[in-house]
Amino acid sequence: MTSAIDRSVIENIVRQIVLDQVNGRSASDSAPAPKLVVSISARHVHLSDEHVEILFGKGSKLTPMKPLYQDGFYAAEETVMVVGPRRRMLPTVRILGPTRSRSQVELAFTDSISLGIDAPVRHSGDIKGSPGCVLVGPKGVVELKEGVIRAARHVHMSLDEAAYYGVKDGDFVKLRVESPQCSVVLEELKVRAEKGIKLEVHLDTDEGNACNLDAATKIELLKQEPCACQKQ
Repeated sequence: MTSAIDRSVIENIVRQIVLDQVNGRSASDSAPAPKLVVSISARHVHLSDEHVEILFGKGSKLTPMKPLYQDGFYAAEETVMVVGPRRRMLPTVRILGPTRSRSQVELAFTDSISLGIDAPVRHSGDIKGSPGCVLVGPKGVVELKEGVIRAARHVHMSLDEAAYYGVKDGDFVKLRVESPQCSVVLEELKVRAEKGIKLEVHLDTDEGNACNLDAATKIELLKQEPCACQKQ
């Protein structure tokens, strides 16, 4: 009798496993999906401590105005004028803190057209060989020899979230956005995985408008097979 009962239990377990596999489910599917936040990163400036003092006066520090989604980052009270060739300008571009080792200007494609700057698509911090511009503050002027880029789309995530999606730092994923008459799949989002980071996708204003992000009904991250972009 005991053997018959045990066999029945085993058969039920095997049957359930087979059904789960047929239906595309696994044990990991029971884990709740991480909270996915997609943020539109409007044009902004990152400054070094040296350039903060030149633009706003000796001893000046950035003044936090509004915290950003990632802990420790903020939009500052301060803004600067960004001037491109032939005196084309964006009069009030927000500075994001904290300060960095090198100053950098991040634009959308339409911003770079407006300024007359052929800004390359780069990931933040990768500014070598990029065009420059002039920054104008209330106390001074800074001429950047390089540092103007179009920010490449990317996704921040914790190490646990990377494990959930089956990716690692430096991999690429896709973002699928369902919205009325504007559903799109955006490819080549670089994964930036590190400890203590919240799951957040960064798109620029052009990308956010193109997929009508404000009216989105469903947003999901999808794995992307290795492509040429991963060799860059």
